[in-house]
Amino acid sequence: MSKLKQLAGETALYGLGSMVPRMINFLQVPLHTINMFSEAAYGELTKLYAYVAVVNIIYMFGMETAYFRFATKPGADPKRIFNLAQTIVIAISGSLTVLLLLGAVPIASALQASNPQFITWLVITMFIDALVAIPFAQLRLQKKALLFATAKILNVVLVLGLNYYFLKLNYDASVGVGYVFLATLIANTLFIIFFIKTLLAWRPVWDKTLSPQMFSYAYPVMITGIAGMINEMFSRSMLDWWLPENFYKGVSQKDAGGIFGAAYKYAVFMNLGIQAFRYAAEPFFFSNAKEKNSPHLFAQVNHFFVIACCFVWLGISINLDILKYIIGENFWLGLNIVPVLLLAYLLLGVYYNMSVWFKLTDKTQYGTIITILGAIITIAGNYLLIPVAGFMGSAFAAVACYAGMAITCYLLGQKYYPIPYRITPDVGYIVFTGALINLINKIQFANQWATTGFHACIIITYGVLVYWIEKKNLTRTTHSEF
Repeated sequence: MSKLKQLAGETALYGLGSMVPRMINFLQVPLHTINMFSEAAYGELTKLYAYVAVVNIIYMFGMETAYFRFATKPGADPKRIFNLAQTIVIAISGSLTVLLLLGAVPIASALQASNPQFITWLVITMFIDALVAIPFAQLRLQKKALLFATAKILNVVLVLGLNYYFLKLNYDASVGVGYVFLATLIANTLFIIFFIKTLLAWRPVWDKTLSPQMFSYAYPVMITGIAGMINEMFSRSMLDWWLPENFYKGVSQKDAGGIFGAAYKYAVFMNLGIQAFRYAAEPFFFSNAKEKNSPHLFAQVNHFFVIACCFVWLGISINLDILKYIIGENFWLGLNIVPVLLLAYLLLGVYYNMSVWFKLTDKTQYGTIITILGAIITIAGNYLLIPVAGFMGSAFAAVACYAGMAITCYLLGQKYYPIPYRITPDVGYIVFTGALINLINKIQFANQWATTGFHACIIITYGVLVYWIEKKNLTRTTHSEF
């Protein structure tokens, strides 16, 4: 149990560095959607950030995971591994930055960006993110979670402050959504100051043996990341292509992209928890892989992870009647997809848990295969479902994608690195929570206070029920070697 407590504690600390910043960052949503940007303008913002998320994966090239893997091997020199990983990242991201800056104008035209300057700002931001990616990974490996959290929180507070300054105090309509990109660029530049000692201590180095090994380990992780990000971001761009005209009365395809993007923001509540967990879990899995009881430990981790995610899923889904006021009223059309998107992210988190097997066995090519399968499901699902179900079709495509990835990963993992996951209880929690959400959302009260009180009682009752079910398991786990 001590190791589970350790993981939970580190997840909480990384939560300060990912959950708190994203919660603060979420405050940008009302700033952007309530009497600020039109649906079409917000759609442009959503679409450009979707492309950035994919390109960012190429910039990082999977080197964070490779750094963890090689720095934790017996006899490894973490400082040398850091220099090797940083060298590869800077070489790749620097080359891409030059190419993208030279092609900013045609890229802006191809992406229908309203100003080529937006592309320049985004490209420079991506380079800065890549420059500090391995230093941030080093903090995680050294278990400096509090320092990690401090940097992330200060960054997002500055981003929010700059957004307010530009949009409310110094707004120029000719720049428009570009202020959002500019605010992020300025704030992220300060990461360089935060890591100045680490960056100045870095020395370019290439090892004839280790560098190719790290490169070979990392590129399947990178391809996996690209496919995974396509899975996550694809629907935000493809509504422009596949949503029939007038599918939603009075809503254009560009408007639909903005509405969908605003609704997608609610999924951040699930995604930020998953991200915090990943920050803590990745080094945790690598450092505990050699333990005799590690398969049982990993199964327990996944089980409690599912339970925690179900709480989040329930809490958000039955309280959208209040949470809807975070975004502008003209964006409410897409809110019915939020429970489905939260389920999709829950399944993505399960996949991340189960993907530990191919990282520990150095079979990262399987991660590539699985995620490409997910990308195929995403593309096919969006193509088939958007024309007939609109936003909801895209949301269900995401569920199908991540469910397919999780199932495939589990089946392959049992062959190469068997882990006794508690499949029946885990699936039971997901099915029960989904049915409960569907039932509760059909119960209406005339008074908002009565509605909110009822929802609070449901969440408390759910928590008591889960504790009663898990009491024996918690007791057994406490007396185990965990």
